[in-house]
Amino acid sequence: MAEQSTPPVEPNDAGAQRLRVFLVDDHAMFRAGVRAELGAHVEVVGEASTVAEAVSRIAATEPDVVLLDVHMPDGGGRAVLEAMRRSHPQVRFLALSVSDAAEDVIGLIRAGARGYVTKTISPDELAAAIRRVADGDAVFSPRLAGFVLDAFAARPDAPVADPELDQLTNREREVLRLLARGYAYKEIARELYISIKTVETHVSNVLRKLQMSNRYELSRWAADRRLV
Repeated sequence: MAEQSTPPVEPNDAGAQRLRVFLVDDHAMFRAGVRAELGAHVEVVGEASTVAEAVSRIAATEPDVVLLDVHMPDGGGRAVLEAMRRSHPQVRFLALSVSDAAEDVIGLIRAGARGYVTKTISPDELAAAIRRVADGDAVFSPRLAGFVLDAFAARPDAPVADPELDQLTNREREVLRLLARGYAYKEIARELYISIKTVETHVSNVLRKLQMSNRYELSRWAADRRLV
């Protein structure tokens, strides 16, 4: 597991109130894994796989912290945040994603998330991050915190935009990022819970949209944009 900036906590802290947590992710297997791993630390009060489902169930359960995936087929974490932040300002959001791209991190923080960690985080570290967010702290791994500081210090009001990158769907970006890191198609499929055939289709679409001919050109392109 990659090291994150949050210290681990012991399960069942004596005297500590169990935080009420809600899970938003479009992968049922991942949600089940998080629920099982966090069971000793927090009370998972609900889960959702779509934006509409998340908005409705978060409003009904009013959790302390929502663990929020960035990319989902119907709009993703940002859409959930934008729908909830005015009506339920007391609910805090912690992004938990496979993506560690600067534009994803900055976009979620601009929308109102209190932190952003990747899915490589350990269960104890995630429990600690949840408690810190519930307490009002902002939580990032060191690399992701640097993205936020750079963006807000240099151009605090500027949107993060890239016309070429904007052509790609959220899933195509995820596939591109992993491809640029040297993942084989089989590894990408396992990481994203999709089939190898689907990976091949996404890579073909990315090559066509960016007018490139092979994965090496894509890797250089992704590295130039700090997507790797």
